[in-house]
Amino acid sequence: MHAVQYEVTLPADYDMDIIRTRVARVGHLLDDWEGLGSKAYLMRERGVHGSPVNQYAPFYLWNTTEGMNNFLWGGAFQGLVNDFGRPEVRQWSGLAYEAGGAAGSPAVLAVRRRQPVPDGVELSGLMEDVVRETRQSAAADGAVLAAAAVDTACWELVHFSLWDHDAPKADGDVFQVLHLSAPGLDRVPRGRQW
Repeated sequence: MHAVQYEVTLPADYDMDIIRTRVARVGHLLDDWEGLGSKAYLMRERGVHGSPVNQYAPFYLWNTTEGMNNFLWGGAFQGLVNDFGRPEVRQWSGLAYEAGGAAGSPAVLAVRRRQPVPDGVELSGLMEDVVRETRQSAAADGAVLAAAAVDTACWELVHFSLWDHDAPKADGDVFQVLHLSAPGLDRVPRGRQW
């Protein structure tokens, strides 16, 4: 599993209905994308759920690097680049994935928490803790899924979860889910990824 996210931060007075309309128009295009576990079309609105910014920030769980690369280099990503410029695309190697008790329910909110991997910690013990935390998040009431991944270039963990209600039981940045494409979510390996 590979986790990917890019963020398009927009002006404070940006009409976020433009993003809603865009997702309504193009969101279905990845509903059957080969190699994609899921793409959550995420948005933060300034002042909503504590967000300080307006932002469009899709989050992907990829089953295959071929599917991810086909998306990035095969032309689909170019539409976003043409409209908003080329954002930094963050990539993390998968650590854990669990389907939640509300799997299959429509996702309403997503929570993403990024944190540094502290210097001097035993990596195997820390990663096992991350796997346990992912399992616990998925077991919480209303969890659709929970995942965790790591970027070893800057030693950053990302915890990601989807929720079927407006009161997620997770800490981090809260995003509205505008659409969820999940053609291969059932093929994302469960549990720890090594």
